[in-house]
Formats: sequence, structure tokens, C-alpha cells
Amino acid sequence: MAPVERPSPDESAEARGYWRWRKDDFFPEPSFASWAAYRAALGATPARLRDRFAGRSTDAAELGALRRRSENEMRRCLTWWDLTWFGFGSVIGAGIFVLTGQEARDHAGSAIVLSYVASGLSAMLSVFCYTEFAVEIPVAGGSFAYIRVELGDVAAFVAAANLILESIIGKAAVARAWTSYLASLINKPASALRIHTSLAEGYNELDPIAVAVIAVTAALAMLSSKGTSRVNWVASAVHVLVIAFVIVAGFVHAKPSNLTPFLPYGVPGVFRAAAIVYFAYGGFDNIATMAEETRNPSRDIPLGLLGSMSAITTIYCVMALALSMMQPYTAIDRSAAYSAAFGSVGMRWAQYVVALGALKGMTTVLLVGVLGKARYTTHIARSHIIPPVFALVHPRTGTPVHATALVAAASAGVALFSSLKVLSSLLSASTLFIFVMMATALLVRRYYVRGVTTRTHALRLAASLLLIIGSSVGIAVCWGTSSPGRWQGYVVLVPAWAAGTLGIQLLVPMARTPKVWGVPLVPWLPSLSIATNVFLMGSLGKEAFVRFGICTAVMLVYYVLVGLHATYDVAHGACAGEDDMVAAADVHKAGARSENINML
Repeated sequence: MAPVERPSPDESAEARGYWRWRKDDFFPEPSFASWAAYRAALGATPARLRDRFAGRSTDAAELGALRRRSENEMRRCLTWWDLTWFGFGSVIGAGIFVLTGQEARDHAGSAIVLSYVASGLSAMLSVFCYTEFAVEIPVAGGSFAYIRVELGDVAAFVAAANLILESIIGKAAVARAWTSYLASLINKPASALRIHTSLAEGYNELDPIAVAVIAVTAALAMLSSKGTSRVNWVASAVHVLVIAFVIVAGFVHAKPSNLTPFLPYGVPGVFRAAAIVYFAYGGFDNIATMAEETRNPSRDIPLGLLGSMSAITTIYCVMALALSMMQPYTAIDRSAAYSAAFGSVGMRWAQYVVALGALKGMTTVLLVGVLGKARYTTHIARSHIIPPVFALVHPRTGTPVHATALVAAASAGVALFSSLKVLSSLLSASTLFIFVMMATALLVRRYYVRGVTTRTHALRLAASLLLIIGSSVGIAVCWGTSSPGRWQGYVVLVPAWAAGTLGIQLLVPMARTPKVWGVPLVPWLPSLSIATNVFLMGSLGKEAFVRFGICTAVMLVYYVLVGLHATYDVAHGACAGEDDMVAAADVHKAGARSENINML
């Protein structure tokens, strides 16, 4: 079928404006031009899957052709100062105020501080990977763009699906926690402001307040990135003062005897809690998505990302220790831990300060979260995995209004029904999975370059990566078993992980070095990131993986029915402007020459 002639993107945008609702705005690809074309596309699914498994993007395509599909540029208005406070705003407020009480009470006990140490170290390893990629490929797509370049289109879709899932569930979880803290602030039970129904447990408390909070923060994010930064800076500064009060007042009323017993659930409980509280660190990836709006990415991103996350990790650990010393773990409130703790030591007035600070913190988490996840969604739409209308940037505000509305609407729908416990376990599985892919992509970027790396070296890299990932999975499974002889597995699996990492270092020459900033101690730090994230995934409960598996299966069905055919058409230049067709042809040609390593 001959491609249908369409106006150029610039002419089309000028004629139609920003608000578009036609079918071609959502499905411009020839595969969806008619039912006959769609049936033909479905019939070609196996061949198209093979094509997309081999397809890879390039740095130039992500920075050039894909960005032009938004028709208007995002404004470069952010500095390292903005990014640092975005780091505080996007992270502090959700995990430490919401999940600490839940996990101290149910899984870790007084050792919840060790859970934050473990998850914090693992998060910092991922932060290193994100920072290098964000400096090298400063686009709004974050990990989706990085994985698309290094691991290929299919792997990028899996990342995209989990990123969208993470963005929806993350906002929903924080919005429901916002309602719980508001109830605490007015001396009511955590669920008092929700509407109780006869639906299944975990989905039976409707939360219209959470929906309203999401709508307000999304509206602000649509107006201006710089304006959102100013609001976030002021709110986060006030929040830091509240945190300082919590730490000082907490230790004033601390009793070392409350730390006994320190490990009531054993070491497995510490890691089970660490896998859940990892959610508290997940917001840092929002900073990477703002690279496209950063004035000097090579300087501002390392300062903003590494600086904020180092401070946040320290704050989390100190706050968790203060809570554990204020109350025995059996008395910690699951929903509003810090407010209840201050009430128990006679500082009833302090619980209002804490609740107000938590509300302020969770508001900035929602604000920066919708800002960052909308930019993920924008870049995903640029690739046509989801309808390209969501890639458009508003010409006046310089923000992706359509993508912001999509993320907000989906999050509000989930927040209305689902409980925090259901959301947090699923979110952690999705987040950890993406971080494993990111560390793998970094190793591929450093040690494999088309036209430079020989086939022999590519196969050695593939074998070493399989050994690293396989042994990491084995360690996690071994830890999760209750067999008395499980230590025997570690004797084999830990050296296997080390052998895989050493194999990359000794047997595969490094094919690329970072231009400005790079992860130190490669391949050991990225390999350790893979191992720790897989280990934390293995510490999650069975239900988290069941939900994760079901959601992933549903997403793959969508890919086979829609995303595959849209991206295939774009890769072959069937629905792009002239510049995009040239870039798409280059990407496809490069993908056809790629080695089997792209299928990892």
C-alpha cells in the first residue's frame, strides 16, 4: 500500500492548532487507516515482531527526529538549583511518611532503619546509571529513551509499559496517603474521609479527595515548568524545616529501649521491608526526564541528581531511626506513624505540625511526579507506542498538556478505588524491574557499539550479562527459600555473579567512554545494581509478582495489537515528515545490523 500523503508537521500544526481530536491525530499510521489495513497488519505480526526485536534507536534520533514530533520545543529554563529541589520535592513525603510505619509494624520492626540503608544504597547505584545517561542523552524520555537506544524497541516497550504503570500507581498511592494525613490533621481515623462501599477488600474505600488533589497539581504542572519549580522550591524548603523538627524532637523523646528487640522478624523481614520502602526513592528518575528543559545538562544534572539523593538517603535513615526510638515497633501506627508517635509522647500539638508537613511533602511529590511522568509519556508518544497526540508540546506554555492530562486522569481513576497497600507492592516491583534494565543498558552502552565491537566480543558480553542476571535471580530465589542448606547455593551463585562481572572487565574491551560524566568502577557498580535490585524484587511477596505479571501480560497484548504496528510503520517512514523519515530509515538500517545482544 502506498503511503498516504499528509501535510508536513509544521503545516498541519499551523492549520489545526494544538487541540486535536480526529482519528488521524491518535492513529496516523497506515496500519490503522482501515479495517482491511489493520487485518493485514495483524497478519504480518510475526515478521514485524522480528523486525522490532532487531530495531534500535540512536542518540541522534532521540535528540533530533523524535523531539521534532512534539512540534514545539520545551523551554530550557531549569538549573541545578531547580533540579536539586525537584529531587527533594519528588522523593520526600511519600515513602518516609507513608510506608515507614507500615513496614516497621509488619516486616522490619525497629530495624526499619536498616531497610532504608539497604534500599538507599541500591537506589544510589541506579542514580549513577541515570546520571550518565541523562548527561549523554538529555531528552524527556528518561529510561525509555536510554533503553530504546541500547536494548532495542521491544525492551523499550516493556520499560515504557512499566514506566506508565509506575507513574499512574505512584501518583495514586501518594494521593490516597494525602487523604489519610488530612484525616489525621483533623483528628479523624485515616479512612474517615473516604466513602465506604461493598467492593472487594483493598478496593472498597472510594477517595474523591485524592482525585481532587491530583487534578489541582496537574493543572499547575500544565501552566509552566519554571513556575512549578518556584512553587516546589518554597514548599520543599518549608518541608525541610518540618523534617528538621521531626528529627530533633524525635531524638529528644527517644528511648533506646524501644529498639529492643531490634530484629523481631529477622533479616528476611529487613529486606522484605527494603523492597517496599524502595518506593520512597523512586521519584529521583523524574529529574532525568527534565534534561530536555535543563540549561546545562552536563553540569546541572549530576549536581542536582546526585546531590539531592545523597542528602535524601541520609534524611530517611535518620528519620526512621528517630521513629523507632520514640515507640516500640508494636505501637507504631501503620497509616500516620509520625503524627501518632508524637501524640504518644505527650506532644499532641506536634502531630499537627507533622501532619501538615507530610501533606505539604506529598503535595510536592504529586506536583513533581506529574511533571516528570508527563515528560516520560511525551517521549513514549513520540515513538508512537501510544497515540502521538500525547507528544505535542503546547506552543504557549512549553509544556506537554495532553500527556499531563493523560497521566492525571489515569492516576485519579486508580486513586479513587485502590488501597495504599495494594499500590505500593505493585509499584516497587515495577520500579525495581526498570532499574535492572537501566543497569543492563549501561553495560551494553559501555561495551557494545555497532561497527566497533566484534561479534566475538558481543557474544562474550551477552554471555556475561546472562550469567550476572541469572546468578542474581538465583541468589534472590535462594534467599527466599526456607531450606536449612540454602547457604550452599550462595557458595556457587555469588562467585558466578563475580565471574560474570569479571568476564566483562577482562574479556570485553570497553567500546565507549562517557563524554562528560560517567559511572565509576564499571562494570562492578552497574553489575551490583542489577544484583541488588533483583534481590529486592525477590524479597517482595507473591501477590506483588502476580499483579505485576498480570499487568505486564495486559501491556504485551496491547503491544501486539497496537504498539507494534504503530512503531513498525514509523520505523519504516510510512507516516513521518521528511526529516523523520530520514532518521527512521537510519535507525532501521542500524537496527538490522545489530547483534543478538539487543534481545537481552
